[in-house]
Amino acid sequence: MDAPAPTPVSPSSAASLKGDITIEEPTRAERAIARRSAETRATVPDLELSVDIDAGPLLERTRDQGCSTTAVLISVCAGALRQFPRVNAAYRDGRYELYSRVNVSVTMHTRDAPQAATLLDADTKSPAELDQELDRLVQRARAGELTPPEQAGATFTLSDLGPFGVHRVGALITPPQAGALTAGAIHAVARVRDGVVTPGYELALTLACDHRIVFPAYGAAFLARIAEELQAPG
Repeated sequence: MDAPAPTPVSPSSAASLKGDITIEEPTRAERAIARRSAETRATVPDLELSVDIDAGPLLERTRDQGCSTTAVLISVCAGALRQFPRVNAAYRDGRYELYSRVNVSVTMHTRDAPQAATLLDADTKSPAELDQELDRLVQRARAGELTPPEQAGATFTLSDLGPFGVHRVGALITPPQAGALTAGAIHAVARVRDGVVTPGYELALTLACDHRIVFPAYGAAFLARIAEELQAPG
């Protein structure tokens, strides 16, 4: 549902220096995002970890497999979540909930507001299969046709902001999930190999994790596993 038309209001003397004031009512989706964001910051003691990786092998893999970098990131994350069950989990009522399924929620940045769709059992699907499913969900998100079942059941969240050209992005956990990963834009850099400067590509990954269940060393090991897999030769 679209937001109501902006309503001009008469500025007070103190606010008049800012010019005319227009009030906009948020959409239902935007109100939900505001609630979730406030809940996260108020209730989750999150920890952020970041790593820069050599993105050359990732680019080669996407070319060889004919799929998007997002699909490869989902596949690699899903495999790492299987190996690090506390990241594929939640802290709830003083206990740890560990999930048997790996369901990755992907943030889709539509024109009106970001939406999230869930790729169920992502660890059992190839990058090509994930790419096809992701493309279908993106089209549905842009058309405003995502259903509640398509957005439910997530155990982890991935947000790829590479298409927007941002190099490094902080992550925001979706409660009660234990973690979220953001990927920035792949960009050209000068890399040093065996003392020789060579052109290359770099990608920044940032992991936000709930410190009540994912401690620093555990989260770092999870992130290192993702980096290792993404930098492995195809």
